[in-house]
Amino acid sequence: PTFVLTPLIYLGGVFYSIDLLPAFWQKVSLLNPVFYMIDVFRYSILGQSDVSLVGGFSVILIFIVCLLALSLRLLNKGIGLKN
Repeated sequence: PTFVLTPLIYLGGVFYSIDLLPAFWQKVSLLNPVFYMIDVFRYSILGQSDVSLVGGFSVILIFIVCLLALSLRLLNKGIGLKN
């Protein structure tokens, strides 16, 4: 999990604004769902946001639906489950 979570957190703008990143990494950060979660949280506390609030919630909702569909599919297949 650390191998996956660490880059997501650093590219998600948790510790700094993504405006400080080079242009390429800013675009990569926009593909990161953690960025949108942090951005919505930042808006709820500070009242400022890097992307629109509706856009942030939309990306989070799409991410949740995709992960739920993938999880249900894997559970129905029974991959990795013991009998």
